[in-house]
Amino acid sequence: MTDPFVTGQTLNELGQPVGLPLSDLSTRPLPPKTEMTGRYCTVVPLRLDHTDDLHLAFCEDQEDRLWTYLPNGPYDDVEAFREWVQKAVTWDDPLMHAILVDGRAVGHASFLRIAPENASIEVGYINLSPALQRTRASTEFQYLMMARVFDELGYRRYEWKCDALNAPSRQAAERLGFTYEGTFRQATHYKGRNRDTAWFSILDSEWPDLKARFERWLDPANFDDTGAQLRSLGDV
Repeated sequence: MTDPFVTGQTLNELGQPVGLPLSDLSTRPLPPKTEMTGRYCTVVPLRLDHTDDLHLAFCEDQEDRLWTYLPNGPYDDVEAFREWVQKAVTWDDPLMHAILVDGRAVGHASFLRIAPENASIEVGYINLSPALQRTRASTEFQYLMMARVFDELGYRRYEWKCDALNAPSRQAAERLGFTYEGTFRQATHYKGRNRDTAWFSILDSEWPDLKARFERWLDPANFDDTGAQLRSLGDV
């Protein structure tokens, strides 16, 4: 029986199916703490001086919906949020980044579960303020992080995981080209409640076509004078 999630196989000398041999078993580099620059946004390592802009941007969500599926927050005031940022800027895994639009921090995301020996890495800890949601920048920052992982660092696997009940996150993963791999039941818990975790991935073999699709979508010619897209990411 063929498993749709097996990426290839061969037979060993005993006639057993085994994975395809790899020509490059080298340990990949760790992600550098440098900026990633696009047309519509810049992604930079999180700094303490991003605190005020981020808190102000997150406060535009007056119902605190942004924090429901994150392990931290919401925060009653900027000083409480600053305490979290002070810790987050010291982490190497997750490696936190701020997403800047016109020089202002309006969201954050991270590389995490970084496994250079397996050439596997995850994107997560994503929090996008209302000012960033449904904008070109909200797609471009994802493209920039993927390009760093695949083009710059040569990783084989890029992961996305989320609470299985977080429908917007699952929809975002599928829109961005991730493949759903399954749900790990009772995988963890946070904020005093259970979390079943949905797993998604992109492989290095899938990246060239996906990269071209991102670049067609992000092209300024794909947007009208009001900034509305002419073709969706799926259509291109």
